[in-house]
Amino acid sequence: MSSPLFDQAIALNAVSSNLYRGQTSEAFQNMVGPFGGATAATLLNAVLLHPERLGDPVSLTVNFAGPVADGEFEIEATPLRTNRSTQHWLLLQKQNGEVVTSATAFFATRRDTLSEQQESAPPAPPAASLQRTDISIRNWFKHYDFRFVHGIPLMPRKTEENPATESLLWVRDYPERPLDYCSLTALGDVFAPRIFLLRNHFTPSGTVSMTHYFHATSDELAKVGTGFVLGRAQASRLHSSYADQVAHLWSEDGVLLLTSTQSVYFKE
Repeated sequence: MSSPLFDQAIALNAVSSNLYRGQTSEAFQNMVGPFGGATAATLLNAVLLHPERLGDPVSLTVNFAGPVADGEFEIEATPLRTNRSTQHWLLLQKQNGEVVTSATAFFATRRDTLSEQQESAPPAPPAASLQRTDISIRNWFKHYDFRFVHGIPLMPRKTEENPATESLLWVRDYPERPLDYCSLTALGDVFAPRIFLLRNHFTPSGTVSMTHYFHATSDELAKVGTGFVLGRAQASRLHSSYADQVAHLWSEDGVLLLTSTQSVYFKE
């Protein structure tokens, strides 16, 4: 049986110490180059595959320096420092010797400590009660099962409605795929630019920098399995060509799995 398209998109082959080679996927194309969530997942995968990797991801910051062209790329995955229970990584995605994406990752061996969740999941009807929403703006949208509660991008709304940038939705891979750190990374970036909701029409835009904070342990991911996660995203301010985006992902039983922040460029 062939691997799911997502697994093909993030697949890497070891070339030498700290160096991996991959190939962009037509299935995950976006406006300019690949879907950023797939790129971030590929960078994370370089660490997950590395023989020197310690623990699980705690945070990942990705800076999209330039468009990733169709075709092959290389990822340099360098462990900058390894302590007893923590590890810091530098990741560089290159094409033709030029850096197109850079990232830093922080991994750690988690320990049993105080556990307190301050950010509760918002009320939402069960995913099974909602219809799958087709928002095939670009190729990669087809590979996710979106069940929107509100905030569907580029959907007509009544003129008297106040513009808002919040989306609330259930989402999972399509076809179904067990949740792991790579797929969670991509799911944290499935929210269309918030300018789409504010203006209610397509606006050229793209993520410049994105940081994911992984709250989930591997056991919590395994418990989600192929189920849905509840995602909420909104902007705090859109101003002078740039906007932020803050997003959260919860499991169906209300466990916060991921927090994400982004800086997003948009054109006037």
